[in-house]
Amino acid sequence: MLGLKLPTDPRWVNIVEKNIEYILTDHAYCEQKAASTAVSLIVSFPEYTELVQEMIELVNEEMSHFKMVHDLILEKGWILGRDRKDEYVIQLLKFFPKGGSRTTQLVHRLLYAALIEARSCERFRLLSEELEDKKLAKFYRKLMISEAGHYTMFLKFARKYGDKKDVDKKWNALLNYEADIMKSLGNKETIHG
Repeated sequence: MLGLKLPTDPRWVNIVEKNIEYILTDHAYCEQKAASTAVSLIVSFPEYTELVQEMIELVNEEMSHFKMVHDLILEKGWILGRDRKDEYVIQLLKFFPKGGSRTTQLVHRLLYAALIEARSCERFRLLSEELEDKKLAKFYRKLMISEAGHYTMFLKFARKYGDKKDVDKKWNALLNYEADIMKSLGNKETIHG
């Protein structure tokens, strides 16, 4: 369903198990950044009313996820750590050239967002199936379903606002590019890297 070209190595869960505190901090910031992305799309493309309406909902949902992850961190007796650069996203953003029409810029941003959500969904599925901590596994199962909805929403908007054939071509090329990124980053103690 997700179309990812390179699945996460299941051994990544072993890295997560040994770094739960860091993973939860990284995850919390991923949720905050997802909310920020939605706000940025509203500010940058206010004329797309349907997109704005969906992004308002997404901001609320992503911030509620941030709170859920933060609550888990506190429940474990930890505090939210500092954010670090997301190498996955930094590498991903190099794919599309800068510039182009507003529509092209919008489509590119939607495709990036769709792919980040797809990878999150895939990783959350793995965590939901493999984590020894059953409460945490159940938590990630719930979020996996949410991420799948976000992925399809962003891809739907990209196809709606761009030429579908062109969007699908860009999407497939981006998926291949992302697979190469995952070959070098797919074994880090982060949600995406």
